[in-house]
Amino acid sequence: MRLLFLHSLFPLIILFPFTSQNPHPPRWTLIDCGATTSSIIGDRHWLPDTNYISYGTPKTLETIVNDVTLSTVRTFPLSGNVNRKFCYQVPVFRSAKYLVRTTYFYGGNRSPPVFDQMVDGTFWSPVNTTDDFMNGLASYYEGIFVAGGKNMSVCIAANSFTDADPFISALELVILENSLYNSTDFSKYGLRLVARHSFGYNGSIIRFPDDLYDRFWEPFGQSNNPISTFRNVSVSGFWNLPPLKVFQTDMKKNKSSPMELLWPPMSLPKSTYYMSLYFAEDHGSSEENPRMFSVTVNNVVYYQNLNVTQAGVMVFANQWPLNGVTKITLTPPAGSNVIPLINAGEVFEVLPVGGRTLTRDVAALERIKKSLDNPPVDWNGDPCLPLDYRWSGVTCSNGPSERMRVKSLNLTNMGLSGSLSPSLANLTAISDIWLGNNSLSGAIPNLSPLKFLKTLHLEFNRLNGEIPPSLGDIRILSELFLQGNNLTGQVPRKLKEKSGLELRISPGNQ
Repeated sequence: MRLLFLHSLFPLIILFPFTSQNPHPPRWTLIDCGATTSSIIGDRHWLPDTNYISYGTPKTLETIVNDVTLSTVRTFPLSGNVNRKFCYQVPVFRSAKYLVRTTYFYGGNRSPPVFDQMVDGTFWSPVNTTDDFMNGLASYYEGIFVAGGKNMSVCIAANSFTDADPFISALELVILENSLYNSTDFSKYGLRLVARHSFGYNGSIIRFPDDLYDRFWEPFGQSNNPISTFRNVSVSGFWNLPPLKVFQTDMKKNKSSPMELLWPPMSLPKSTYYMSLYFAEDHGSSEENPRMFSVTVNNVVYYQNLNVTQAGVMVFANQWPLNGVTKITLTPPAGSNVIPLINAGEVFEVLPVGGRTLTRDVAALERIKKSLDNPPVDWNGDPCLPLDYRWSGVTCSNGPSERMRVKSLNLTNMGLSGSLSPSLANLTAISDIWLGNNSLSGAIPNLSPLKFLKTLHLEFNRLNGEIPPSLGDIRILSELFLQGNNLTGQVPRKLKEKSGLELRISPGNQ
């Protein structure tokens, strides 16, 4: 239904009980970045990160912290690595929906660096922990993404503003129930958390075990609005499965009049947002006098005549335009004695999914990587996406992002050793392969399936064996540079007779 995309700016409203009162416990992957041993925190098992990433330096902070996961970090060298990504590769269930949370605690003596983070081929957000650092706090970022393959890559990368080594303290992946945020088409979009609050609550962050998925519900209050605490509500549930604890407090006026709420508590960039508001009756109304009010967002009707019951109600929009300060207004009917209230809310920015490199090309590059003794350090995550963070030496097509193809491979003078993988022949859209001035050894594989290959530069390596005659079958091959190797035998007749081919075989070779 097009209504799901809110072209008319009217949200959907959900008034459902749970279909299951005992959902399966979530499956977690909790990674303590920089740690060398596992630990148990709050009955949950945290793992060291050594099995998920092959680069970076683990460090133990000198700052004393109460949370064990903040005592270590993994850092990534800035020098020579601007726009190079370093990725955690986490095994996942294909097509499952995941909450992904990254945590950062700098613990240094200078302002922390600003850098970027991404999930698979999607740019997630900049990481700027400066404000939290000044207050001695950790920063966390949360997003919701669907796994496109058997592994999900969560990547850290320096940008042109980064002035020190990027770092990360913790990484968490939690499988979500299908019902959570299910109005979003996760084949096209991801969600980046902007704010999640429990209104009228002033305790510590509500999280697991109150929230089965360990979402963080931060306290939020405003001095001009009284609050109710420890309410005896009978909420039966919502698709998004918020914890019961967020309904034990509320924020409301002390008289029947419109209630204005500036929330989320920050100015928002112009974009589209998923916004969900939660309400539950606290036994203060009746059938004769229902708690009914209208909800507007920035003076635009969000929901008209919302009837709040003890079972609870959720009002949400999955693509609502916001820009700057957001004002939510709860307005009772004229002449009524209804007092508006609100319990909780969530806001996510809607992120277009960046797409993926064609699986065939990804598999080929992974095999090529394994054939090298020292592959480029940033050969992790999606090879082509995000475009500003594609793998070193890899150039990709300009076509649809869901079918990105590898068009060229240029690893000239990279100090590479190892061999040439036969999987080079699986990069069937490639036009140029430049691997000269390295220390590659072994034979040249059959590359005849590469019908679009124009240039092949393998000069000044340690390749041996004969020149494959199959190279002569590549119709548009115009440059073949093989000088400076240890090749033997005769130059194949097909190559000697090939019109328009620039062939270099000397010096070197027998």
